[in-house]
Amino acid sequence: MLGINYAPEKIGIAVYSSGLAEEMAGRGVETEVITALPYYPDWQVFEGWRGPFWRRRTGENGERIIHCPLWVPKTPTGKKRILHHAAFALTALPVAIWKALFFRPDIVFVVAPAMVAAPVGVLAAKLAGAKSWMHIQDFEVEAALATGLLTEEGRTGRYARAFEHWILQRFDVISSISRPMLDKLREKGVAAQRIREFRNWADLSRIEPMDGPSGMREELGIETPYVALYSGNLSNKQGLEILPEAARLLQHREDLTFVICGDGPMREQLVGAAQDLANIRFLPLQPIDRLNDLLAMADVHLLPQIAGAADLVLPSKLTNMLASGRPVVATADAGTALAEEVEGAGINVAPGDAAAMAKALDALLSDRDLRLSLGRIARERALTNWNKTAILDTLLASFERLVAGGSSAGADVDLPVAKEAYTNGRTTSNSEDRNQNNLSKS
Repeated sequence: MLGINYAPEKIGIAVYSSGLAEEMAGRGVETEVITALPYYPDWQVFEGWRGPFWRRRTGENGERIIHCPLWVPKTPTGKKRILHHAAFALTALPVAIWKALFFRPDIVFVVAPAMVAAPVGVLAAKLAGAKSWMHIQDFEVEAALATGLLTEEGRTGRYARAFEHWILQRFDVISSISRPMLDKLREKGVAAQRIREFRNWADLSRIEPMDGPSGMREELGIETPYVALYSGNLSNKQGLEILPEAARLLQHREDLTFVICGDGPMREQLVGAAQDLANIRFLPLQPIDRLNDLLAMADVHLLPQIAGAADLVLPSKLTNMLASGRPVVATADAGTALAEEVEGAGINVAPGDAAAMAKALDALLSDRDLRLSLGRIARERALTNWNKTAILDTLLASFERLVAGGSSAGADVDLPVAKEAYTNGRTTSNSEDRNQNNLSKS
């Protein structure tokens, strides 16, 4: 596996890359990980990890991990992000060549972002005679254009699009996390037989609904009956400026506290926008063992996203929001990936419309039956669509077929398979019986 984000980072893509490697190793698949020194979401290398050195360690299930040094910009503009990713590609290259020649993997699995490092994965696969698989968590070029980090007219934007088109033709398999994102791959000229769906998941063993509010409210001194929560990275592609605006519109509700939990480039801006508001609280990222308490603190989850980005990324935080059994108010246009996932488990409003978000939140807090009904549907959706065991069962079966030289048809990792494998809150697949499999290395 080659990917820039990995544990000990504890939000975003790192959660899923780490979970995948740990699960594969736990199922008897030899697993090697090439990643970066941890830096996200603060955009600075973690304390205790700094220095121009490669770090080697072994994970709990025996997965072997190498963290590569890289340059991390304090202010991640479009061009600086490209240089940041290129620095990772440069330091990962010798490690990838070494692993290709001496580990001889069956599959080289590249996680994007960072697509700039994808040629390293292609080269490693060729040297090893392995299959190559790119998994797209974000369409980072289009997301950069949508958020203004790059422009269509600019030379960097044009080069980025050309590079994306070139690299998408170089992998045996390309997967992504939602149906609309798979459609986007087809629009970009990727042949249907090379496309797979591989969803993110909710950790249903860790995230469970609570009948009442979490004790974390009392710990934090939150005395209002209701909490509206945003938890995650604080960056510009989320459209987070809508949150203080919505809080301002609902100041008359003395029974409501907005909680923004996270770190990232926009934190200072959001704190400044909310400095005169008594109904909003800011928290740092919480430890993973407090995640269930944090999510259960919410009566309603808030999930803003800017217009134009809802089909380019599917926020990883959504999976655990749904698993917590609380409804979601999201900003997403109809027909987008985010809107499809939230429909029936919450309320979608137009991106950037703080008044519409405030109105939807007010309606949910004023209608207990509706709020609880949508929360139950959210949990059921997590059980059906986002179960970790079922999703990774199906992915491992696809790995086995790919290595064995079978069909690469996109349907074999599609969501309906995962749905059939998980019903009524328990796994019905017999994947445990398949753990003595033909796939030896990844």
